[in-house]
Amino acid sequence: MAGNRGVARLVLGTMNYGTTVDRQRAFALLDRFVEAGGEWIDTANCYAFWSDPTGLGGASERVIGAWLRARPGGRTRVKIATKVRYDPLVAHRWPESAEGLSAGAVTAGVAGSLSRLGVDAVDLLWAHGEDRGVPLAETVTAFGGLVGTGHAHRVGAANHASWRVEQARALARDRGVAPWSALQLRHSLAQPRPGALLPDRGHKLLTADDLDYAHTEGLDLWAYTPLINGGYVRPDKPFPEAYDHPGTTRVLGVLDELTAETGATRNQVVLAWLLRQGIRPIVGVSDLAQLDEAVGAVDVPLDDGQLARLADAR
Repeated sequence: MAGNRGVARLVLGTMNYGTTVDRQRAFALLDRFVEAGGEWIDTANCYAFWSDPTGLGGASERVIGAWLRARPGGRTRVKIATKVRYDPLVAHRWPESAEGLSAGAVTAGVAGSLSRLGVDAVDLLWAHGEDRGVPLAETVTAFGGLVGTGHAHRVGAANHASWRVEQARALARDRGVAPWSALQLRHSLAQPRPGALLPDRGHKLLTADDLDYAHTEGLDLWAYTPLINGGYVRPDKPFPEAYDHPGTTRVLGVLDELTAETGATRNQVVLAWLLRQGIRPIVGVSDLAQLDEAVGAVDVPLDDGQLARLADAR
């Protein structure tokens, strides 16, 4: 597969590496992604404690670290993003033992990530979620300090409200440290009913205000769970109950019209829709066929009229 520069706009999600995706399959996915032109790899220090018999995180970062060591020049071919906040400090005791975002927790969390990855710095460090038990200024100063020491090239906020991010950026400016410059939120074409609870604890949905804020402030915007865990194409993985409403039916109807018009799959149209909005989708694939399908999305042409039809359906 020849490299495609457009694939650099995709992010490879690695949440299940080392747990439900074994090392051999993870290596194959990483190899194919880089060969196709991919650059960004997204992980977290807590991945995936809920699937690991130890009850602790770190498996994903260890697999990525092993892959980097096994591939000469591998570190120069990829950009690594990881997260701190939710790693359990005591096995099978979550969320009460989650590390949080105190200055000490952030520093220790990043040190552990760098050790498992076998790198001197990560390209992007995320605050995985809010920690209202710690003063925001303390968290902001800790993150900015890691950019100052060279352990992170950039910092960002995942699962944070936009007003909270703006507050954090103002604090960073006041203290002369690097501010959060990227947002990561859950987003897809289909949306749950307003106010409906998602089964995934801690997920924060992207809103129109978040999108406006990111574009206005020039922040990099990443979207996780863009394909709703296979729900667009797999009858055995239906959307959560929160998505059971007339809007989803309308969206799927237009989506099928566009697959007929473009020759693309449902998943590819959804990813192409995100890319057209300047959003980086995180694709958490588990086999090579899924990865190839996601890579093909960068070449799906959606014109303004088609985008308008999707907007009207939502």
